[in-house]
Amino acid sequence: MNRLLAALFALIIPLAPAQAYWEYGHETVAQIAETNMPAKTRGAVQRLLRAAPLLGTPQCPLRNMKDVSVWADCIKGDRMRWGYTNSWHYQNVDICKPFDLKSACADGNCVSAQIDRNVALLKKRTLPAHIRLEALAFLVHFVGDLHQPLHAGDHEDRGGNDLKASYGIMPGYNLHTVWDGLLADRALSAAPSIVRLFPADEKAAMAAGTTRDWSMENWAVSRDIAYRRAVDGDPCGPKPQGPVTIDEADVTASRAALRLQVERGGLRLARLLEEALS
Repeated sequence: MNRLLAALFALIIPLAPAQAYWEYGHETVAQIAETNMPAKTRGAVQRLLRAAPLLGTPQCPLRNMKDVSVWADCIKGDRMRWGYTNSWHYQNVDICKPFDLKSACADGNCVSAQIDRNVALLKKRTLPAHIRLEALAFLVHFVGDLHQPLHAGDHEDRGGNDLKASYGIMPGYNLHTVWDGLLADRALSAAPSIVRLFPADEKAAMAAGTTRDWSMENWAVSRDIAYRRAVDGDPCGPKPQGPVTIDEADVTASRAALRLQVERGGLRLARLLEEALS
């Protein structure tokens, strides 16, 4: 119901530029991770959650993995305390140039660098529990962000934020918002559910790689599917003069890729948490 109201509201008031995967995408990544990580890792997560009061964010609770998955978005409402984290949610790597992660991650202010940083913090058993819990919350969220392709690819439009788009007959969106929420919610809620226990061999294959590998993979999905479908052709050709339309054919063509990236994100998160906590 909340998502329906948000969609209707958008017909009246244009959406602000999005910088974070909507709740359903993040929660699904977290659920896949929780389902596929060992009981010992789940126990370690539960012990860290006891330190939540020490973070001083009662308006952004940390009671379970679903809460953890969206905490990094929730705290952005407190700009005085957490405003410096905004650039950690994405990396604007140009889809029309050779893959260049370094220039998009100046001083570590990008999503892949922050995944690596928070894994390292989470591994430090000597740190106070609330510091490791903060690292856990950022890590869970940022793995989700990286696996939303428009957080990994850009065409000089802030990851599609500046490319106006209609979702079917509904105007007033941008390409980033469509992939962040409208398309994601529809693709992820479709049967069969992607929240399941994966066979060990499939899990190992999908969870392999580094943050650089995952960055390049999602950058390519952004270029070859998200942008290409939006402009109905060359993603690096002339920019559209008006809003693009994401129609039913685009939804059908994009659905499998979006679901696969969320599956990969969940299994990769499970691997990182197991390495850091078990």
